[in-house]
Amino acid sequence: MPRAVARAIPHVRDLIRPIAHRGLHQSASGVIENTESAVRAAIKKGYGIEVDIQSAKGGAPVVFHDQRLHRLTMGGGHVRDHTIDELKKTPMHETADRIMELGELLELVDGRVPLILEIKSDWRGTGVFEEKVAYIIKDYIGPHGFMSFDPNCVAAIANHVPGIPRGLAAGGLKGRRGVPVPSFIKRMALRHLLSSVIARPDFIAYDIRALPRLAPIIANRLFGLPLFTWTVRTEAQRALAEKWTDAPIFEGLDPGSRPRV
Repeated sequence: MPRAVARAIPHVRDLIRPIAHRGLHQSASGVIENTESAVRAAIKKGYGIEVDIQSAKGGAPVVFHDQRLHRLTMGGGHVRDHTIDELKKTPMHETADRIMELGELLELVDGRVPLILEIKSDWRGTGVFEEKVAYIIKDYIGPHGFMSFDPNCVAAIANHVPGIPRGLAAGGLKGRRGVPVPSFIKRMALRHLLSSVIARPDFIAYDIRALPRLAPIIANRLFGLPLFTWTVRTEAQRALAEKWTDAPIFEGLDPGSRPRV
């Protein structure tokens, strides 16, 4: 087990435990990712929770992963083109859950387990959305942090809430139709954690499929940055995460007990 945790800032140490990816969801049982049901299930098990935050029309932060609505809801189009009221009225497939606002998520978790917010960036670098997220989370009590693939997003939120642990997510970022991603050069810089110069992260969240890669291992072992890995879905990946990282961000399996720190 890496010893980076011992050197991490106290607030980051509070996050170190298995983290349920988008909550503890299981679509076959009607528990959909990033929903109230998935969050409650993770809390019941004592797992940390990672959820995705992006902007609705007008900039309201909502808990949802995809840029478009069709995979998980009965609606269509981009999330950013719908108001928060429209999104909350849009039925999801096979569940009574609805899309949550960030404030509703914080009230639901209420400090009972660690919470990591992944901020979905449009890579435009305006900082407006990050300021709105920061305003909502600034008074939240309980172990929490945020992360993003976009180093400018990480830096922007850190300017508004400098005491909250910030993480840089990296690896596995590929261009897909309709999904905003940075240029190839920026993706390469991110993969090798060169973007840390901008983000100045307190922890790293790296793609399990790329481990062990030199950059995250150096960040962890030499510079003392706690290393999370996503998304751990198999027993082989769980064993790899146990060997090289401080905690898994997992789904679809039992990750075992909280790592010793």
